[in-house]
Amino acid sequence: MKKLLLGNAGIARGFYEAGVKVVSSYPGTPSTEITEEAAKFPEIYCEWAPNEKVALETAHGATLGGVRAASAMKHVGLNVAADPLFTISYQGLNAGLVVCVADDPAMHSSQNEQDSRHYAEAAKIPMLDPADSEESRVFTKTAFELSEKFNTPVLLRTCTRVAHSQSVVNLEERVEPAQVPYKKDPAKVMMTKNSRDAHVRVEERTEALVEFAENCFLNRAEYFEGAKTGIITSSTSYQYVKEVFGDTVNVLKIGMVWPLPRKLISDFAAKAETVYVIEELDPIIENHCKALGINVHGKDTFPVCGEFSQNLIRRCMGLETADSVSISDPIPPRPPVMCAGCPHRGIFYELKKLKCMVYGDIGCYTLGAIAPLNAMDLNVCMGASCSGLHGFNKAMGKEGEKHSVGVIGDSTFIHSGMTGITNIAYNGTNSTVIILDNSITGMTGHQQNPTTGRNLYGDPSAAVDLEALCRALGFRRVSVVDPYDLKAVENVIKTELEAEEPSVIISRRPCVMIKGTKHKPALSVNPDKCAGCKSCMQIGCPAIAFDRNSKKAAIDSTLCVGCGVCTQMCRFNAFEGAAL
Repeated sequence: MKKLLLGNAGIARGFYEAGVKVVSSYPGTPSTEITEEAAKFPEIYCEWAPNEKVALETAHGATLGGVRAASAMKHVGLNVAADPLFTISYQGLNAGLVVCVADDPAMHSSQNEQDSRHYAEAAKIPMLDPADSEESRVFTKTAFELSEKFNTPVLLRTCTRVAHSQSVVNLEERVEPAQVPYKKDPAKVMMTKNSRDAHVRVEERTEALVEFAENCFLNRAEYFEGAKTGIITSSTSYQYVKEVFGDTVNVLKIGMVWPLPRKLISDFAAKAETVYVIEELDPIIENHCKALGINVHGKDTFPVCGEFSQNLIRRCMGLETADSVSISDPIPPRPPVMCAGCPHRGIFYELKKLKCMVYGDIGCYTLGAIAPLNAMDLNVCMGASCSGLHGFNKAMGKEGEKHSVGVIGDSTFIHSGMTGITNIAYNGTNSTVIILDNSITGMTGHQQNPTTGRNLYGDPSAAVDLEALCRALGFRRVSVVDPYDLKAVENVIKTELEAEEPSVIISRRPCVMIKGTKHKPALSVNPDKCAGCKSCMQIGCPAIAFDRNSKKAAIDSTLCVGCGVCTQMCRFNAFEGAAL
């Protein structure tokens, strides 16, 4: 049976067919759908963990219990999971473990553009790199086989285009291995001699994996009569190469990107007059080729930044590109924007008005940095707003404490904000952290988290009490505010910034996009009252526009949710309809 599937769904299908029993993940674009799709199979238990470290440790624990398990995350999530990953590489498993990591070239939804292949080399574990949805399914199943054959976790790497594009997948039946009995093994305790012995085994394993890479189906050479140019490539770049060059060049497709074969690459290069390495991001394959003494063109021809495409490869190779559709007028920019009625908007409007230094975090609220709010100063990674604010205030003293805040979402706070605010309370700065509790993990598509009272399946679960938790971590000043009430927001921020002790403000209002949320009727503008002052435009609500002809504000009734924030900004009471 054949089916058209996303790459992420192909991986989930691979989980099912490989007999996986446990999947623990943290949502992160472009990896999120892997776990959501896997949860559709009743044979697989799936969960959202508080963060990627916990997710990987949970999956590893399941393998020790004798069943195949997996964990999925985006590239920056692998940074969080790196601590257990490196040790699991030494320790080994009791059943297969696959770690799916999705890179994001061009940073469609990420704060950096790192290349996860470095982790495979650093942790000394194999990494497979599928190029389409069918390979995503097949490589997933192969990854579990390799994991058990070589007693190692296996990284399965995708990128945005593979994760979110569709291709035909051949569906096969599920084969569920027998559960492996647990046996106590003191050698698995990673300390002193055990760790030293494990390192030796890891190096021996790497050499065995290199031998495997030389002849496995994951890496294949495609030769064509008369071709004088050879291209070594992998992942989605392979698709672009085939579309651009067809059968005019020889191609070595690398499906196992670490460890890389030696003889296979050398033999392929020897049959070509000129060899190119076409790979997105860092020159991993290129550097390996050069270490083998092979003269290749790579980053001297292709960029190290951003996504590749067919036309990019054509331009870099000096080939003509097809004409694209053009229009006479330039297309206006369309930057991302918070939704109409987003509960975060009022917070950032007041923070800007109060001229606060805002240490941001990772979530849809990062859009608070965009005009016209321009309220967020910086962000680094999940949870950094809390610990970074503490460091900033240690440096700035009273000047910082009275004019700076950290902002963090509810899911991100559970992910890694708790330790940051613990540091604030324990090591003492009068820092103010605002938890933006919108009752969902919004940025990645509305996944549940430990504060929502629902698990991945939507079933009732324990819910973290944020107020009680913050008090337990050492905060005596914990306030809750409705972000739609601008005056209340302004008062609580001013009060907590003046306080002589650490404080937490919880901005609580559900995301307007949560399914089933009931909105108030759309507002309207009374043109006789509107003075055209544009004060309402300062919040950047997409439901509000300014009519250049009438010089009046206008409401798009298809977008407005009647939140009433704009009514509090208008001195002329020009907005009519739902009240706050």
